[in-house]
Amino acid sequence: MNTNKIIARLGLLSLAVISVSAIAAEPVNMEAAKKLAETCQACHGADGNATAPIYPRLAGQYADYLARALHEYRDGGRVNPIMGVYAENLTDQDIKNLAAYFSAMPGKLDDLYGRMQGE
Repeated sequence: MNTNKIIARLGLLSLAVISVSAIAAEPVNMEAAKKLAETCQACHGADGNATAPIYPRLAGQYADYLARALHEYRDGGRVNPIMGVYAENLTDQDIKNLAAYFSAMPGKLDDLYGRMQGE
């Protein structure tokens, strides 16, 4: 068998594996996320827009960023005593749900433009 046929077959096999994985993944469950997010409200606000500057605003953030942060808190890549305790029991599906939930909320994100000396 020539190299091109081998590469083509491997490519088709890869696409099949990816397709099956995508089909097997559970869809986002916003109701489950809303229930999980009740714990988050104490620090991050009922609408995901924390008012205390020590807590990040979650509403409107990118879902992949939020998911990565939660995975890192859960797996020890990010260390925070509060978030570590909360995230340690989250499943991958919980994280996916929470990330989608907060990213879908209207955010009040801003940056430090014009607030820093030397600008």
